[in-house]
Amino acid sequence: MSDNSAFPTVPVITSRRVAANLVDMVLGKGRALDDALLDGKSGFRDLSERDRGFVRRLVATTLRRRGQIDGVLRKFLTLWPKGLPREAMRLGAAELLFLGAPAHAAVDSAVELMHPEQKKPRGLINAVLRKVATEGAAIVAEQDAAKANTPDWLWRSWINAYGEDTARDIALAHLQEAPLDISVKSDAAGWAAKLEAEILPTGSLRRMAAGGVETLPGFSDGEWWVQDAAAALPVKMLGDVAGKRVADLCAAPGGKTAQLAALGASVMAVDRSEPRLKRLKENLKRLHLKVDVRTAEIEQWQPEESFDAILLDAPCSATGTIRRHPDLPYLKDETDIAKLADLQRRLIAKSWSLLKPGGKLVYCVCSLQPEEAEYQIRHLLALQGAELIPADAGKLHLPSEAVAHDGALRTLPSMWSGRGGMDGFFAVCVQKT
Repeated sequence: MSDNSAFPTVPVITSRRVAANLVDMVLGKGRALDDALLDGKSGFRDLSERDRGFVRRLVATTLRRRGQIDGVLRKFLTLWPKGLPREAMRLGAAELLFLGAPAHAAVDSAVELMHPEQKKPRGLINAVLRKVATEGAAIVAEQDAAKANTPDWLWRSWINAYGEDTARDIALAHLQEAPLDISVKSDAAGWAAKLEAEILPTGSLRRMAAGGVETLPGFSDGEWWVQDAAAALPVKMLGDVAGKRVADLCAAPGGKTAQLAALGASVMAVDRSEPRLKRLKENLKRLHLKVDVRTAEIEQWQPEESFDAILLDAPCSATGTIRRHPDLPYLKDETDIAKLADLQRRLIAKSWSLLKPGGKLVYCVCSLQPEEAEYQIRHLLALQGAELIPADAGKLHLPSEAVAHDGALRTLPSMWSGRGGMDGFFAVCVQKT
């Protein structure tokens, strides 16, 4: 149970109304949560910093635990009356079941999200949530949390790819809030002390304490950037890039671009999205790193000369990042995977055409879906002159199971479970012989 002091006292209703807006934008309108947070219509930006933190936590918990929450509500509400907002009920149940809010605060706040004249819906919300407050915990104790909170199509795909035990471990890892991982330009030990962070075996820093990123030491000075430990691995598979001409394709938001530049590469960062590249440029400016940034459709793009190395961080379903983006399972489906896999194959072929003889291509995705990852190896090896360069778990300071028998890197959210997990990532390196 959580410390009740984490719940804001003023303005309670405003905060929860914003949370209801955000949940509706995700589940009702299919908007990504990150986009909804930036949308002025949600009201999120008008809140105080403390209330924004509360809203983020409440919305993320509601999305992470949606399956369990709906399962509890169905016990007390077999039919959903027209005009009764699911968001108010779900938020109230999330507070009661998973955030340790006082029953009176969670129930009254959910009721007050309704207009005073809506007496019947207000009465129904009050009655159902009071049932949740008294009987919900026992129902939750009987639930299969891993399966309940994972859409059926994802659950089936992970069982087929990894087996039921690992699929369950992945799903359970998604129920935990991800820690803050950091890549530093230099002096990892020094910055670990200043940031109260742990140095992970791979060299990333991990900070478990909460708090605003921009207020931490070294951020405004450009000494580090936020990047999951798993996301920092593909660049390392390219080996020494100092002085080499390297293309970072589909580069935004730019964590890997910053890595390459900090390692001394001559980097050209390419992406089709001008708004995403604007964020990349802002990060590079803060980090004092020089990179040639281009806006282009990769498939039609033709640079002046070829590259010594290419990092292709291809567009994907991003199912490996559900720990950080609990809205993702409700924004994607099986049809998206097939379309993305086809795009990825085309981008692989294009990237290969831009690589010098002897050069290396690292293909990576933050996806758990084999269609976007392991299945793409056959397309990589079908490229003329392609030779797979196996990843070395020892050199990457990873457990041996993070490298498959074919030499590809495969991290899972359930790895490093005792120290906060990591994103699900796939990466493979091929050299043009």
